Amino acid sequence: MSNNEQNTNQENDIPDTQEGKGALARLIQSLFRSPLGVFGVGITTISITLILIGTIIDMLGLIENPYAALVTYTILPALMLFGLFLIPLAIYLQRRKWRKHGIDRDQIIINLSHPKHRLGLIGFIVLTVANVAILAIISYEGYHFTDSPYFCGMVCHQVMEPEYVAYKRSAHSRVACVDCHIGPGAEWYARAKISGLRQVAAVLRDTYNRPIPAPVHELRPARDTCEQCHWPEKFHGEKIKKYISFTNENQQEPQTTEIRLHIGGHNPENNVFEGIHWHVSQQVEVSYLAADEKRTQIAKVKVKRPDGTTDEFVKNDIEVPANEEQQWRVMDCIDCHNRPTHIYNMPEERVDFGLLSKRINPEIPGIREDSLQVLTKEYATRAEAQDAMISDLLLLQKNRSADLAAKYKEDIIKAGSFLLEAYLGNVWPEMKVQWGTYPGHLGHQNAEEGYGCWRCHDEEHLNSSGEAISQDCSLCHDEP
Repeated sequence: MSNNEQNTNQENDIPDTQEGKGALARLIQSLFRSPLGVFGVGITTISITLILIGTIIDMLGLIENPYAALVTYTILPALMLFGLFLIPLAIYLQRRKWRKHGIDRDQIIINLSHPKHRLGLIGFIVLTVANVAILAIISYEGYHFTDSPYFCGMVCHQVMEPEYVAYKRSAHSRVACVDCHIGPGAEWYARAKISGLRQVAAVLRDTYNRPIPAPVHELRPARDTCEQCHWPEKFHGEKIKKYISFTNENQQEPQTTEIRLHIGGHNPENNVFEGIHWHVSQQVEVSYLAADEKRTQIAKVKVKRPDGTTDEFVKNDIEVPANEEQQWRVMDCIDCHNRPTHIYNMPEERVDFGLLSKRINPEIPGIREDSLQVLTKEYATRAEAQDAMISDLLLLQKNRSADLAAKYKEDIIKAGSFLLEAYLGNVWPEMKVQWGTYPGHLGHQNAEEGYGCWRCHDEEHLNSSGEAISQDCSLCHDEP
């Protein structure tokens, strides 16, 4: 045997401790002898297993529970990362302990010519890739889950239930909440998530507002959200709006009112900005200074017109608080369409719709008046309303005429079911959401409460020349 062959054999027969395998083996063994290391391995393994099971269950739709998805996509990945962090920490602490007592003096050496070292390295790479892949998939699914309307409406169920129910029946029910409340871009996404953490803390401490305040002052400007789909600059011309109502004296013949709304915009025929959408045209800027958080008391209005001229209109009898003096807001879609999605009905609207659709039999004497009475009754809870509303309607009808109540009993019960459905879609006593809690600014039906067009169009906002913001009806619509 040659000297080279002898040297090669001697190198291959070097003890493991000299190759570094002894130190590495001791570290791995110490991981399972350390309570911290065992805890890290255990929590990581359990988390990964539950994540895989939860993801499969969620994708197959076997369980429709928002909290199950919340655990799968947020809590378990956090525990997995925590476990992965504990594993090297346990090894580091154990190695530092050895060095303190002079136990571990040899260096950890990975020798790829050694079969066990190669297998160990391959195993480490496979596990790392698997962990990264699992975290990437779960992060992607978690991102979409936390941005879904289901997450927004169902995780904080009691808080968001009123808004979620109104959202699901709205014209925007197929538009995700984040498309309007966050919009595109990382900046507003980060803002929303930070704000969400504060909201979660408020829910856990039970310190959230009841009802949820409106308007949302931190809402992103409509030009970044609403106008991703809608285009006020587009000329919309005019639209016929029809209002149908009944009276207590005449439940069978509806009163129909039609008005022609001047939606307007940029008229391409004459190159003029006109109609209601004039307020938000690109070459027009209307800004205002509100004296209250609800934006119902408008103290000052500034107008910048397409020709470059500007004007300021002031209502002298409104005093602006010192902290609001510089809180000017540029008018956008939300200043009129303040309930574009979360629209709550009024009791008269639902009762009149019930009469029109025959879900409330208009032939029953006094049914409209009695329906309004039970619908606007203050029940302590929604459960109480479910138990009592139909009985209350039957009782009111019996007080009118026992014979007619017996004759129309099935129709009265049917009407009561319709009224209960309307109540449950608009009233949440636990959240202090009652009829009329969230009025709209469209038109001037709620002018007495300070809502609608007349906040500015009141003939009382004057400029330096004494000209007023007009209240002329024909600016927005033709007379009925």
